[in-house]
Amino acid sequence: MSKPAPPSYEEARDQLVEILHKLESGAVPLSESMALWERGEELAAICQNWLDGAKAKIEAARPKADS
Repeated sequence: MSKPAPPSYEEARDQLVEILHKLESGAVPLSESMALWERGEELAAICQNWLDGAKAKIEAARPKADS
């Protein structure tokens, strides 16, 4: 069975915002907080990968300035 496709940037960002709200509320038990933190780290990495890819596409599309 193949891995599910990673979420879009917007989906990952929205999930990350939800996690942050839960963690900031202080109403989550420690064990759940740790799991949420780990998922938040994964989502942050996914968002960063999307942003890095977008930046690379923009830089590749720009004409190179002669030095």
